[in-house]
Amino acid sequence: MQTTTSVKLDSEIKERVQQLALKRQRSTHWLLREAIEQYVEREEQRQQIHQDALNAWKEYQATGLHVTAQDADIWLSKLEAGEDLDPPICQG
Repeated sequence: MQTTTSVKLDSEIKERVQQLALKRQRSTHWLLREAIEQYVEREEQRQQIHQDALNAWKEYQATGLHVTAQDADIWLSKLEAGEDLDPPICQG
């Protein structure tokens, strides 16, 4: 369901949006809708990453299990080189 929302823009940003819409051969409406959608998706992803990090920290505090930075670096280097291997074993 679509609803109407109004947004007040200062004249400078409004002009910039209009110019960009012209260059992209899109309507100002389309450009603003696309920008808002991308912003919301990006912020939702950031929020999820933050929550995942908090959960990982809580799990580490509860279990003490971890992978050293050196082991992680070695593993990531091998993955980057094309090797297919399991992640390093967690240490407690």
